[in-house]
Amino acid sequence: MKSHISHLVLDDLTREGKAAAMRWRIFTDRVMGGVSRATASLEDVEGIQALRLQGTVSLDRGGGFIQMVRRLDEGGGSLDGRAHRGIAVMVHRGGAVDPASSPEGAHRYFLHLRTPQTRAPWAYFRAPLPVADRWSTTLVTWSQFEPQGLRMPLDTSELLRLGIVAGQAAFEADLAVAWVGLV
Repeated sequence: MKSHISHLVLDDLTREGKAAAMRWRIFTDRVMGGVSRATASLEDVEGIQALRLQGTVSLDRGGGFIQMVRRLDEGGGSLDGRAHRGIAVMVHRGGAVDPASSPEGAHRYFLHLRTPQTRAPWAYFRAPLPVADRWSTTLVTWSQFEPQGLRMPLDTSELLRLGIVAGQAAFEADLAVAWVGLV
């Protein structure tokens, strides 16, 4: 039996480099009065070209996140994800893990999705993004995304924006992304 699941590469920084990196933007909790700081740069991480998100996540002044986001609706429409199971990300966590930085003993990274239903700034769909201190590819399925600030399930027929987020704990974030796609 043939699978109806298809693959769609959103960004391959190992091949597209600067062109892919330019589709990503940085946002922090400063938009709501927080003090977290972030940078993103295209660089070689253990032999692989990647977009590297680094910064200080601070819980001061009601903050607690840094993120890099990419629009999925290039050309004015939305991205239909129904033919896919979820989002695959090739990631690498840099720096040493400080067990005091979170209850799980690891930093907190997430994927955020926005759709037409997530009109308020505090409304989005969130799923944990497992990372390791080596290159690994992780599949985050649609069922892992939970609504935040709204009471409806994720509708994958109209995806507008993807965010890769470090947050919910005070720590030094360091995450490299080499590849993102729908699987």
